[in-house]
Amino acid sequence: MKQDEIIKAIIASAGDSPETRRQYLLQYLCQIQHRLSYIPGDAITQLAAMLQMPAAGIRGVIGFYAFLHEQPRGDYDILLSDSITDHMLGSRMLLQQLCNSLGVEIGVPRADGRVTVATTSCTGICDQGPAMLVNGQVISRLSGSRIDRICKLIETGTNISQWPAEFFQLEDNIRRRDLLLADETAAASPDGSALRVLLESGADALLDVIEKSGLRGRGGAGFRTAMKWRFCKQAAADNHYVVCNADEGEPGTFKDRVLLDSYADSVFEGMTLCAGVIGASRGYLYLRGEYRYLLEPLAAVLQQRRENGLLGQRILGKDGFDFDIEIHLGAGAYICGEESSLIESLEGKRGIPRNRPPFPVTHGFLKKPTVVNNVETFMAAARIAALGADWFCIAGTAESTGTKLLSISGDCERPGIYEYPFGVTIKQVLEDCGATNTQAVQVAGAAGTTLPVAEAGRCIAFEDVSTGGSFMIFNNERKLLDMVQNFAHFFAHESCGFCTPCRVGGSLLKDLVDKLVNGHATQYDITAMQQIGALMKRTSLCGLGSTAPNPVLDLLERFPQLVEDRLAHSGYEPAFDLDAALQEARDITGRDDAGAHIEAST
Repeated sequence: MKQDEIIKAIIASAGDSPETRRQYLLQYLCQIQHRLSYIPGDAITQLAAMLQMPAAGIRGVIGFYAFLHEQPRGDYDILLSDSITDHMLGSRMLLQQLCNSLGVEIGVPRADGRVTVATTSCTGICDQGPAMLVNGQVISRLSGSRIDRICKLIETGTNISQWPAEFFQLEDNIRRRDLLLADETAAASPDGSALRVLLESGADALLDVIEKSGLRGRGGAGFRTAMKWRFCKQAAADNHYVVCNADEGEPGTFKDRVLLDSYADSVFEGMTLCAGVIGASRGYLYLRGEYRYLLEPLAAVLQQRRENGLLGQRILGKDGFDFDIEIHLGAGAYICGEESSLIESLEGKRGIPRNRPPFPVTHGFLKKPTVVNNVETFMAAARIAALGADWFCIAGTAESTGTKLLSISGDCERPGIYEYPFGVTIKQVLEDCGATNTQAVQVAGAAGTTLPVAEAGRCIAFEDVSTGGSFMIFNNERKLLDMVQNFAHFFAHESCGFCTPCRVGGSLLKDLVDKLVNGHATQYDITAMQQIGALMKRTSLCGLGSTAPNPVLDLLERFPQLVEDRLAHSGYEPAFDLDAALQEARDITGRDDAGAHIEAST
């Protein structure tokens, strides 16, 4: 099919009104990108006419998302994971090997138009890394020999569908099961029992059960699920919506990938349960762009549920119980894990966080009442509805009932998914996964908490160490500064740029961390880091900006000796080369005398 025919076929799927079409702008762009490896200018022109919006607005959306491009990426668009755990497994050397073998620079399409090699923050394959994406398909357990084989396939122009099947094999790696994962068959293939309980008992009674269970959002913030659903249910509107946040972008987190791969039925049951409670007829699964390879399997699960009477019109034969789910793809923007940014993206826009209040439960998707919960939360809600609050409260603590799924990676013998009752100690987790000689653990991803092994007696719980699921381990042979530097660069790159504290503060912190790593930092710089970090936490618009300083501040507070050992001296030294910064001025003025140089004039 020719390029213009592909574009027309994609755009032809749009709704009738420009307003409806604009909601799907990001989805059209993702489809065009996937089919053509870029978004041509004529596609932008066609979209602008059909959506009745300026081409500049469409280009603004393209520029916001890392996976969208206006220039061709070639037949093979390769993104190697840049997560710190991939670095620990040798990904940087493999990246260099890949670039050398293919004769490319990072991020620059090869002259013959065949291939582009770049990096992405995290592929969600931390337990089976190093990993990369090729045209959206994931390849795990990279090695030098596998890189050589991939390069040969690329040079011979072999279609990715004909690449060896073992390249694309992923494992769930579930190492410990508890309440949610214990009954593997029932959890993976629910028979609608949760929905039957809803129809038998009614929405209010079911909300009481969820409230009694103490279920809190599993994304890390821990807002009480029953309260969120009740607020949304009580909000008057002609439409209500259910949104599942599957934009699992926090580095080191991969539990949602496993749930979507093997337990999607339970997740969709939880979404449908929520819809029945709040009166929604439409739901959306917002799937991170790195998980595009799950799109077709998830669509198949949705279709099977429709055929089984568990989704669509008259669910379980009940008049008025109408609810269906669409899958929307993200396109490589970490900020879209924040719920208001996700909603903006779901509406086809740049994922800029909204000012709150109002909150999504009253003004969410299309300004209508919307429940946004993550994958694990919806699954837990479905199981609670089917098995009861007492079943769930058997595990956990008074403030943190039930269990938590941890994505464990880094320096341990058995990385993978572990389900624990809330209240488990970090020490117990380290023992179970085979971690030895541990220096520190990083809980809750880049935005989380870095703890020395001396604090391993602390508990995973909302009242102590809260987490969305990431648990990265660093032994005594690792340089923690490498991790902090990786995260500082990550946050500077992922800032949406909307608010000054995050946009400017993140960049300043990145430069200061680089200065510390390179052995040029002084006590003056340490004080600056503390001040900038505190300002970001206090004044940033959303959670990204307020948590971005965490790795740096934890390093300064909990690992002061590591910092002290890297300080150059107690005086002041600039974070960049002042003399080099004046080179452009010297070129413009034609001066190169001693007075035009910092060193010579001081």
